[in-house]
Amino acid sequence: MNILTKVNFTSRVSSVLNKEVKQYGKQFMFDTKEDTSWSSDEGTPQWIILSFEEPQNITGFCFQFQGGFAGLKSEIIMFSSDGAHLHQEPFYPEDINSPQLFQIKDSARQKDCSKIKFVFESSTDLFGRIIVYNLQLLS
Repeated sequence: MNILTKVNFTSRVSSVLNKEVKQYGKQFMFDTKEDTSWSSDEGTPQWIILSFEEPQNITGFCFQFQGGFAGLKSEIIMFSSDGAHLHQEPFYPEDINSPQLFQIKDSARQKDCSKIKFVFESSTDLFGRIIVYNLQLLS
């Protein structure tokens, strides 16, 4: 179940392509439309931060990138409401258009997650751009 459709959260991103928020903004990762996306500007690292009003139990996540603009060396970092570091682990997306599911290795420790940061240290794009059509968090 995608918890982002049921809970209140805020999001921040490292950049938006040419600062054109109305066309490439972060909101398009969550609208479930196939023809909209968040597009980052050039450079590395790129990142996405999600903050929740109430702590959540996160067991996995799903990304749908645009092929040619996927994260390569990537990691998820999870924080508690007091800012304490709960969990950190790498994940390795493929350079494909299809949705990709990733399970958190130790989900028992993720019951009090108030903030998640996805970091993309590198990209399949030579300029470091990332394009995400859909992001889901699973519980």
